[in-house]
Amino acid sequence: MSESPDFTLRVDHNRYLPEGQRSIDAVISVSTAGERRGPAPTAAQVIMIDCSSSMSGDKMVQARRATATAIKMLNDGVAFAVVAGTNSARMAYPADRTMVIASPQTRKEAAKAVGRLDPNGGTAIGTWLDLANELLAGQPAEIKHGILLTDGHNEHQTEEELAAALRRCRDRFVCHSLGVGRHWAAEPLRAVADALHGDANGLPDERALPDVFRAMAEDFMSTAVGNVALRVWTPRGSRVRFLKQVYPNTLDLTDRRTEVSALVGDYPAGSWGAETRDFHLSVELPAGNVLDDEVLAARVHVVAGGREIGRGLVEAMWTDDPVQSTKIAPMVAHYTGQVELDQVMQEGIGALRDGRTDEATVKLGRAAQIADESNREPVLDAIKGVAEIIDAKTARIRLRGRMEDVDAEMALLESRKTERWQRSDGGS
Repeated sequence: MSESPDFTLRVDHNRYLPEGQRSIDAVISVSTAGERRGPAPTAAQVIMIDCSSSMSGDKMVQARRATATAIKMLNDGVAFAVVAGTNSARMAYPADRTMVIASPQTRKEAAKAVGRLDPNGGTAIGTWLDLANELLAGQPAEIKHGILLTDGHNEHQTEEELAAALRRCRDRFVCHSLGVGRHWAAEPLRAVADALHGDANGLPDERALPDVFRAMAEDFMSTAVGNVALRVWTPRGSRVRFLKQVYPNTLDLTDRRTEVSALVGDYPAGSWGAETRDFHLSVELPAGNVLDDEVLAARVHVVAGGREIGRGLVEAMWTDDPVQSTKIAPMVAHYTGQVELDQVMQEGIGALRDGRTDEATVKLGRAAQIADESNREPVLDAIKGVAEIIDAKTARIRLRGRMEDVDAEMALLESRKTERWQRSDGGS
């Protein structure tokens, strides 16, 4: 087994608190170059392809081509399988419920099996994930990964059934979800990505599928370490109010804490390649501190490969200087706005679907305002699919009389992504 790559942590926060304030917020930036010493990590991947009746025509043609492309890019020695998903899950390759090792022979066999996939049946995404979870659980691989492709709604499964499947799979592997065509739903894709630390994307034009799968395969093969966690220590009498990943997408990790000791908890962070992620940590400190007291509010490490790597410190000091205590760290403010953007976008699209046009106008107007303030051009473009933006700076929009369903779904996926904070000096 190769050694996990090194990680660096940087803390951005205002350490000065007014007398009586007990909560402190910080953004923890975690980076790794993804360089491992020794052999590459062992890896396993399951590709889940929607084979429901709606995947007829060019969508199925492109899905077969894309899956074959991803399989061809697997390195020798990687364990893999392909699942055909309808209102149940079945093995497309290999024939039995197991995984095979990538080799010239197995890649060729898999491509032939994928070429025989035909659309027929319904959609029950949770059953696909359960089978992928079963397959990956039988592998000793360090990196466990899934790709889920669908073109529709999760029509043959209740929300509760999908949620139960996601609870069974949560934090056990990383899965990227993708909606193809113009009639998929964003909510299950977001739910899969949130539970399994992945991306959620929409692709209205199925002809781009092979290129997207090629990029996913490249990303998977460049993954350097799996099962990363943030280990957070807080002093006695304090509590973590929340810990959220805020870049490259929003993901609340608060309820995923695993107790290490009375003062220490681990928060899963999925698999990593060469990348940087930002996390918003908020801690409530014990009462009783007075002016000029200085405390360590939190200590954060990365846990990877069974060892603690890197360290970030969140310090707090109480002051009667209002200039110092009222400053908001720009990085904290930036990501607070990004989280609000995702929230108001979800609320606005929900109101639009339910016919609550006044509420939708207010919420989507606020989303346009935040997106404009943070230069989120992709989000502004997504909003334009459902509304005319009259003046983003004053949150003035006009809902469109007609729109395609896919525009609302794309908006919901785009708002989940975040823009990284850029320092005024050009740094990041």
